[in-house]
Amino acid sequence: MKKKIIMILTLSMILSVTLFLMENVFKASDKVVKRNAYGEGEKVTEYEVSVDGEEGTIEIEVEEQEYSEKDVQKMFREVMERLDEVILGENESFNRVEKNLNLVTTVDNYPVRIEWQLDSYSVMNLYGEIQEDNVVPGGTLVELRGIISYRDKEAIYVQSARVYPLTRSGMDKLLYELKNEARRIEESTRQEDSFVLPEKIGGRDITWTQKKENRWHYVLFLGIAICVYLVYREQERAKRETRKRAESLLRDYPGMISKFTMLLSTGTTLRSAWEKIVQNYEQAKESMGTHPVYEEMLSTLHEIQGGVSEAEAYEHFGKRCGSSTYMKFGTLLSQNLRKGSKGISDLLRMEAIQSFENRKNTAKRLGEEAGTKLLIPMLGMLAVVFIMVMVPAFLSMQL
Repeated sequence: MKKKIIMILTLSMILSVTLFLMENVFKASDKVVKRNAYGEGEKVTEYEVSVDGEEGTIEIEVEEQEYSEKDVQKMFREVMERLDEVILGENESFNRVEKNLNLVTTVDNYPVRIEWQLDSYSVMNLYGEIQEDNVVPGGTLVELRGIISYRDKEAIYVQSARVYPLTRSGMDKLLYELKNEARRIEESTRQEDSFVLPEKIGGRDITWTQKKENRWHYVLFLGIAICVYLVYREQERAKRETRKRAESLLRDYPGMISKFTMLLSTGTTLRSAWEKIVQNYEQAKESMGTHPVYEEMLSTLHEIQGGVSEAEAYEHFGKRCGSSTYMKFGTLLSQNLRKGSKGISDLLRMEAIQSFENRKNTAKRLGEEAGTKLLIPMLGMLAVVFIMVMVPAFLSMQL
């Protein structure tokens, strides 16, 4: 932990010294003011001014770089060339316009504004949308006038477009005619509370069905999402329970084996010691809560009472706990019963000492891991501070 603190302090000192040198020693001359490029707009720059020892602060408004007269005329010509392509939209030529025009008010990469004027607003509006009801089959000539402006300078863009009704065929033509017929009926029955849609058009029968939003797939998707979430949540819960159980078994091992060793040192048999520990656990269960290791010991006692040999029951205990430590403990007890090994108390005493040491090492490791996890967000915050301070400093030097 000390190394981490020293590292953070070192980084902070390096950052502070770097900023101090940049702001007080390696100051660049700020007499040269850089304008924004064409179209980027004006900017306001704040300066600290020192005049014969007296200091003050001043703000200077800096307009963007302007085009020269020659550049303005060149820009207007380029904009007009772009407009010939842009405003056509999906049409192929101004001699036959059947779809809406794209009467833009700006052009990419050029700092100009465009205002449109038309000689016939009944055929087309200022957005370039064709008013089909007023378009005659032979076409209507519409003059488009665009006023292109840059600051106080203007140029006029003029274009003529012959607007025709949209050429339709097949089902598109029938739908268009049907829409017009439905609109005619609606306009003629506005004093009534309802009207009937036409049943035939061009001698063909019509079936009307009001379109409704299909929502079944939303419900299906929601159901699948809920199922996936429930499965995921159950898996995560099982993982948490397994991890919690393993941690509890590891935490309770030193205490359990110490109790076992103490009882054996008084001359108690393995089974009697086992029963005594389980009995004490059941009496104190309400106050101390459930502990997996003692629950497994209770299950082992039930096995023995049910006719399973002690040696096998102890081995089953170690396997159910699922830890190498408990497997070793169960094997040790089983071998003692089968082979009559002496010195079981001394072996368990050494095991108890070793388990306490392991627990101390585990606690130390967990503490270091917690410190490392805290170090990551701390370094992240330091990096954010570094960026927030260094970027404006570099930008000010460049300006």
